[in-house]
Amino acid sequence: MSTTVATAINLTPAAETKVAALLSAEQPGLALRVAVQPGGCAGLRYQLFFDDQRFDGDVATSFDGFEVVVDDKSAPYLMGVTIDFSDTISKQGFTIDNPNAVGTCSCGDSFN
Repeated sequence: MSTTVATAINLTPAAETKVAALLSAEQPGLALRVAVQPGGCAGLRYQLFFDDQRFDGDVATSFDGFEVVVDDKSAPYLMGVTIDFSDTISKQGFTIDNPNAVGTCSCGDSFN
């Protein structure tokens, strides 16, 4: 099984801290997998989840103590994205800034 190492995904310091904290509460060997799936108002939606599997063609970006993994079909849509994390009264959770997106829906969960 081969894994390509490239800078596919960028994490802000806040997102990196949150992912590391979430992973520390999980079983060892997990990575954050970011994927694109059909769906949502604009045609494609993001998925973020912890995964213990690696597949041929995966693109992995290493951070301090963990990896972010993207499958080869999602990689063209996600190259250069920046993931941020906010935890304020008005905004909570992860957000994705995708320079490849032509348009997004009003909810911000899907793009095209």
